[in-house]
Amino acid sequence: MKFAVLVFPGSNCDIDMYHAIKDELGEEVEYVWHDTKDLSGYDGILLPGGFSYGDYLRCGAIAQFSNVMNEVKKAAEAGKPVLGICNGFQILTEAGLLPGALLRNKNLKFMCRTADLTVQNADTMFTNSYKQGDVLKVPIAHGEGNYTCDAETLASLKANNQIVFTYNDNPNGSVEDIAGIINERGNVLGMMPHPERAVHELIGGTDGLALFKSIVKQWRESHVSHA
Repeated sequence: MKFAVLVFPGSNCDIDMYHAIKDELGEEVEYVWHDTKDLSGYDGILLPGGFSYGDYLRCGAIAQFSNVMNEVKKAAEAGKPVLGICNGFQILTEAGLLPGALLRNKNLKFMCRTADLTVQNADTMFTNSYKQGDVLKVPIAHGEGNYTCDAETLASLKANNQIVFTYNDNPNGSVEDIAGIINERGNVLGMMPHPERAVHELIGGTDGLALFKSIVKQWRESHVSHA
């Protein structure tokens, strides 16, 4: 499986993402610059954390207009897995690939620590290697991670089982403790915590590794012939 790690001016978690795919999964991965106009050669698209375009206007508000985002939309429409983490999640909401928005943390401070997450939906291409109710320890590092949406959107998220991860001790004020959501089709996931920073015991644990393994598992089951 071949992954693209998108790089915007201001991305700073792209190396972590690249390491998780190449060194921990052993899969093929390439950095892809924000002005790229073709993602057809990649099986999975990864939007890393950071401060794209300096987070001017709003987090992700400028990045949504990058050339590569037109290609991300095409990849999502084609059913390819698209994962946005932290700033990547913010970009996905700004681009309309996921509903809702990310606001300033309720304490108006940047937070960098480990958070406990509960897997609310283990039946997705991103979570099939977890079990329903699993509790994960995954780092967070954000100043605008307070997920919000209107009542109608929240009801839809619940009805369609689109809430994938929730915080056990809500650090940022997100509605319904939401830490990660998926689109209705099930192939676009956005989350504020950083699973790519939880892929090796030397950096505090491996609870995030199964997320990336899940993507590869789903892809192989769908694309690899067993004839």
